[in-house]
Amino acid sequence: MSRIAFIFPGQGAQVCGMGQDFYEQTETGKKIFDKASELLGFSMPELCFEKNDRLDITEYTQAAMVTAGIAMMRVLEEQGIKPDMAAGLSLGEYCALAAAGVMSDEDAIRTVRQRGILMQEAVPVGEGAMAAILALDAAAIEAVTGSMEGVWIANYNCPGQIVISGKKAAVEEACEKLKAAGAKRALMLNVSGPFHSGMLTGAGEKLAQVLADVDIHTPRIPYVANVNAQPVTTAEPVKDLLTRQVSSSVRWQQSVETMINEGVDTFIEIGPGRTLAGFMKKINKEVRTMNVEKLEDIDKVVEALK
Repeated sequence: MSRIAFIFPGQGAQVCGMGQDFYEQTETGKKIFDKASELLGFSMPELCFEKNDRLDITEYTQAAMVTAGIAMMRVLEEQGIKPDMAAGLSLGEYCALAAAGVMSDEDAIRTVRQRGILMQEAVPVGEGAMAAILALDAAAIEAVTGSMEGVWIANYNCPGQIVISGKKAAVEEACEKLKAAGAKRALMLNVSGPFHSGMLTGAGEKLAQVLADVDIHTPRIPYVANVNAQPVTTAEPVKDLLTRQVSSSVRWQQSVETMINEGVDTFIEIGPGRTLAGFMKKINKEVRTMNVEKLEDIDKVVEALK
């Protein structure tokens, strides 16, 4: 029997039309989108399916991505596909929490709406930046950023791709130093804030106040936390991990390696795009990765897992 992990992409994967076929053609998908509209006080179908300039604004993106991811996941589960573990990249961790039964679907959607607002407000636009560093090993990047003020490692995505984050001038300076140290490329990213950097510590502390009122349940299955790439099997550490996650490095490569060490051989990426499948090719080519982005993908996954 395959050991299956559900994995969920983060902010940046959003696309107009995500989840539309799930909304229009399944009762479960429609229910989740409509419940999100009711909880948040604006039309989630309109935000996700109609061209608008809000979908790429953090305070809206996060709720939209989590709603779409949960809708896709619940429809997949109705076909009898259940995960043995779950994980999500940054924002995607909230879909993993729902998959593991740690948070209700409603609480996951409500919480990320607040998280998005807090992250959006944390740093004035233009003061922070992020950059992807390509083809330089982690130790070399840690050596450069560790000796600098105002720049942090935001994401360990996969071998050869690490993202840095922090004050704009510091990130630009780090890019030059990293290219000098042998990085093939250093690409500034089009993002609205310096996510997963020390500049967001305050946003994490405010998120802790939001989380204080959220019910956290014992995980039905282990989920792997971004902060330490370790499986979480009890309710107790969850709020602290989510508080720290906002300003800590996302250890995605290490999280995938943890799941493989736990016996996972099949990864199902649920959500728009194939970002995580791309990372997977560089992390481990031996495991199987599938993708649920459209309703028709569910039949393919069910067929492949027979």
